[in-house]
This record gives sequence, C-alpha cells and structure tokens, in this order.
Amino acid sequence: MYGKDSLANTLTPKFYFALTVTSSFISGLIFVFEWWHFRKYGTSFIEQVSVSHLRPLIGGVENSPPAPAAFSAGENETSRQNMPECKVWRNPLNLFRGAEYSRYMWVTGKEPLTYYDMNLSAQDHQNFFTCDTDALRPSDTVMQKAWRERNPQARIKAAHQALELNNDCATAYVLLAEEEATTIVDAERYFKQALKAGEMIYRKSQNCHSQSPQHEAQLRRDTNVLVYVKRRLAMCARKLGRIREAVKMMRDLMKEFPLLSMLNIHENLLEALLELQAYADVQAVLAKYDDISLPKSAAICYTAALLKARAVSERFSPETASKRGLSTAEINAVEAIHRAVEFNPHVPKYLLEMKSLVLPPEHILKRGDSEAVAYAFFHLQHWKRIEGALNLLHCTWEGTFRMIPYPLEKGHLFYPYPSCTETADRELLPTFHEVSVYPQKELPFFIHFTAGLCSFSAMLALLTHQFPELMVVFAKACFGTLLSPFSFVTENIEVLLLPRLWHQLIPL
Repeated sequence: MYGKDSLANTLTPKFYFALTVTSSFISGLIFVFEWWHFRKYGTSFIEQVSVSHLRPLIGGVENSPPAPAAFSAGENETSRQNMPECKVWRNPLNLFRGAEYSRYMWVTGKEPLTYYDMNLSAQDHQNFFTCDTDALRPSDTVMQKAWRERNPQARIKAAHQALELNNDCATAYVLLAEEEATTIVDAERYFKQALKAGEMIYRKSQNCHSQSPQHEAQLRRDTNVLVYVKRRLAMCARKLGRIREAVKMMRDLMKEFPLLSMLNIHENLLEALLELQAYADVQAVLAKYDDISLPKSAAICYTAALLKARAVSERFSPETASKRGLSTAEINAVEAIHRAVEFNPHVPKYLLEMKSLVLPPEHILKRGDSEAVAYAFFHLQHWKRIEGALNLLHCTWEGTFRMIPYPLEKGHLFYPYPSCTETADRELLPTFHEVSVYPQKELPFFIHFTAGLCSFSAMLALLTHQFPELMVVFAKACFGTLLSPFSFVTENIEVLLLPRLWHQLIPL
C-alpha cells in the first residue's frame, strides 16, 4: 500500500500533461502513416505486418488457396474464356506526344504519362514497326534502335539519321509526327509523308510476300505501318475540324482492312459521328459491334445508353416519373444506363463532373478508371449536347448498384468486376490524379482505432492543461481502481505469509 500511495503522490500534473501529449503525438503519427499507406496501397500496414510476420510466430497458418483441379483441354479452354482478365489495351483515341502531351507538360509542369504507360507504348512500337528483315536496310536498322531509346531527343535524332540514309523511311516520319511535331498541322504533314512512303513500300511487299516467311513478316509490318498512318491522319483531320473527311477515311480504312478490328477503329468512328450528330449512323455502327461475341468497351456501352437516353431525356422529369411510372422508352433508357454503369462504374462521376479529368493515358484498362478517363475526355461534350441526358444519368446511375449481387463475385449483365483494376490503373494514370476505386474499400480497423486514440489523448491533454488539480484527482482515482486487485493480493500476502515466514526464521 505504501508503494502504491507513494507512486500516486509523486505523479504531478506536469507528468500527466506530458504523458497525454506524448500519447496523442505518437498515435497521431501512427494514424497519419496508416492513412497514407491505405491511400497508396489500399491496405493497412499494421494488419499487413500482423498477417505476414506475427501470425507465423504465434503458430497461425495462412489460408493457402486450394490446388486447382485437373481439367481436360476443352474444359480448361472454356474456363479460361469465362475468366475476366485485366488486359491492358491501347487507347484508340490516344493523343499525340509532341503536339498534346508535351504541350500540357510545358504549361503545367506535370508529366501526364507514367513510365509504365510509355514502356508499353515502346513495346507496341517495336511490335508494329519492326521485323526480322530490318537488318537488311540501314535506315530500318537505325529505327529499330530508335524505338528502344528511352530519351525522346535520342529517338528524334535517330529518326533524322534514318531519313538521311533513306528519304522514304515511313517509320521515321511516324516517329517525328508523334514526338517532334508541336502542332497537329505539323503532325499531319509528317504523316502525309509517311503515307506516301508507306504505300510505296506496301505495294513492294505485296508483290513478294509469298517468297519466304521473312517476306511475310515484312508484309505484316508494312501493313501495320500503313494502317497506323491512315488512322492517325484521320484523327488529325478530326482534330482540325474536317470531320466528314475523317469519317470517310475511317470507313475506307475499315473496309480495306476488315480483319484488323482488334485495333478498335470503330471507336474513333463513333466519336466522329457523334460530333456530326449523325445518330442514325452511330446506331448502325453499334448494331455491328455491340454484339455478345465481341469484347465490350465503355465507348460502346455508354454510346448505346446515350442514344436511348436521347429519345426521352428532353421530357424526362423525376417527379413526373415517380407519379405516373416510367414509359417503355424510359425503361429502356434506364436499363441501358444500368448496363453501361455495371460495365464501367467510374464513368458517371466524370460525366457529371464530380471528379476532375486529366489527359487520358496511351493505354487503358477496360472497366477501369483509365478507360473512364479516356471515354469522358472525348465524349463529355456529346452528353452535354443532348438536352437532359446528363440529368437522366444523374437520376438513375446509382440505382445500378442495387441490382448488382453482393458479394461482387457474381455479375449481373457482365462478368464479375475484376479485382485487379486499381493496381493497374495506378500504374497507367499519373500520380497527381486520384484513382477512382470500385468497390469502395472500408477503412481498416486500425485507422479508426488510432484516430480515436489520438483524439482521446488530445482531449485528455487539453483537460489536464486547463484543470490540472481535477485531472490529477481523476488520474489517481483511475490508478487506484486499476491497481486495487493487486493491492488486495499484496495485503493478503502480508497477512497470511509474513507471520509464517517470521516463525520459521526465529529458530534460525
């Protein structure tokens, strides 16, 4: 009892104040770190350390996933087709590096493209614009090295060297159009030179492609160059306001190379037709590509929703609809919006301007935030042009989440939403952009705990500073309550054991 009383009497108000301030400061630091770790990596640092390091020490066993059963070839192929993949696609409407991305960086000082995105583009360029026979031509050998260069100035310098060796090097003009041209007009001029050289090389490759496998590979490469150049020329015409010319170029390109549908040229065509307000032509394109056997995209799903919303949005009113019910056309429009939102739930916040847009990346992840940014960047103006379309979207898009089964392992109209989109989108989108996450993750327990501990300690520190005598009495009472079981045990030991020990020690 003497030890406990002396301890309580020696604790001054300054000690209690220092104790509560230190506790608040340390818990605040832990809270800030936990919050930062959760925002950056999506997990709690304390939980992660507990699971990966502490559980094995206390004898816990991690739940390892069961070994996959053996499937036959047919079953394995079917299961592979049914599994949603987080595949990264090239953005069909990607901007020009020199004329658009670089100008943004000059004005804002922010890098709009990530290293991961640019590295994917470098791999695409090597696959599209190089082949095994490049070693036979000095200019193509130089360009083969140029596509591997990381420094933009080194790539541009190599392109000029290739043109000095061969003035008809189409890929050199492509690189200069993409990276050296600072305006769309300059880029179009380079692409026209690339088209002239590319068509000549393509005709030569067609005449001798059957001679050897190397010539077939060269024909594929020359075909890729020609398609790429024509597509970019059409995009230049679209950006310069020659929209009908752009539409004609895109249609001709799709007719000339019908097997290259994986390049998604129809998405460029959809955007240009929407700019012309040629909605019947847009519906015709959707009828061809909005098919169950073809991969979907935000452009297809949301354009289909926009056309159905256009038929009812001008006269739509939530109050009137709640009284009389939805008409058949309104039900179809709402269902189309729900379908689009289920495919990509990130898009509505950008269309409704609840989140700020950034320049779209060169690659996108379907159903991810990167695809939503790319779609809204080009299509927001088309939604605004149709009166009432955004109002209908605002009134109905959140209803989609009541239709999707929970847990999200079960999809409704599409495959279940993939869980890998957040990680890939963080690699594709710039760091200054706040990545949209679906489904929203709940804050971990330790963030709530450290926030509460920090707030409680800060409140105690404030009360101790304002009312030191009362808080000392309160603290001593708390200490007394906490230590009373121990004092009871100590008193029993003194009463029962000390006399016996004294009697045993007397004979000695």
